[in-house]
Amino acid sequence: MIVPEFFKHLLVEQYGEKAELIIDGLSKRKVLSFRVNTLKSNYENIEKILGDKKIEYKRVSWNENAFVIPDSLAKKEIENMEIYRNGEIYFQSLSSMIPPIVLNPKSKENILDMAAAPGSKTTQIAAMTNNSCFITACEKNKIRAERLKYNIEKQGVKNTYIMGVDSRNLDEMFSFDKILLDAPCSGSGTIDLSENIEKYFNLDLVKRSSRVQLELLNKAIKLLKKGNELVYSTCSILQEENEDIINKVLEKNNVEVIPIDLQNFEEIPKLPTKIDGSLLVRPDEYYEGFFVVKLRKIR
Repeated sequence: MIVPEFFKHLLVEQYGEKAELIIDGLSKRKVLSFRVNTLKSNYENIEKILGDKKIEYKRVSWNENAFVIPDSLAKKEIENMEIYRNGEIYFQSLSSMIPPIVLNPKSKENILDMAAAPGSKTTQIAAMTNNSCFITACEKNKIRAERLKYNIEKQGVKNTYIMGVDSRNLDEMFSFDKILLDAPCSGSGTIDLSENIEKYFNLDLVKRSSRVQLELLNKAIKLLKKGNELVYSTCSILQEENEDIINKVLEKNNVEVIPIDLQNFEEIPKLPTKIDGSLLVRPDEYYEGFFVVKLRKIR
């Protein structure tokens, strides 16, 4: 296990003695998890099918449609099952399922997903509203946009328009009821310390990511209707990509933090955060490191 020195320094600086706990969590192999696609099935059906196949599973208290499979070798077996092939389930990390739940999409709302590929959260939002909201899903990379399109079609998602653009360039004539910005980031909460990550994971990546994140969030605030809410999330655990970004937009005085009800996520391992009301997930064998905060546009 090789931990880049700059990364270890940032973790110790930000978390003190918890840094070793974080490094230990990042070194663990993640347990397989998936989400039931309620546009095509329900958790009772999936439970029965898994039981018939004698595949061990666990349920998740904060999301009735989330399943954990302790035996990672079962993934190939599940991929060969009809429930996977026809889109009744979607492999997705538990942490990744949190932002749409915090967003709380409703029927008939016009929702923007600013960095949508490969479609995990886009399809989750559609399922949560039973295809009754209207989603604009942005992805500037053509290959990733094709993957997004594939997943949307496989999951049976309707009322979703894919835009092959950088969300920062969206015309400000657009306005949305809710916005999800799962921002591109360094991935510091998801890195695999068993690999040689120094080839791509470095301080320059963190700084470049934070610049893009701030630009995207400022754009999101412009596109959001007054009085309405957006969710900002990253799979990073570094302050420069999370709290620092939020504090910069809070200084403009046109947004406020809407506290997340952490009682809904009691079982999730957490890290301390400098933004009251936000959620910072600590990485372990079940969860990726993830930051989530909800903002309201007040003027």
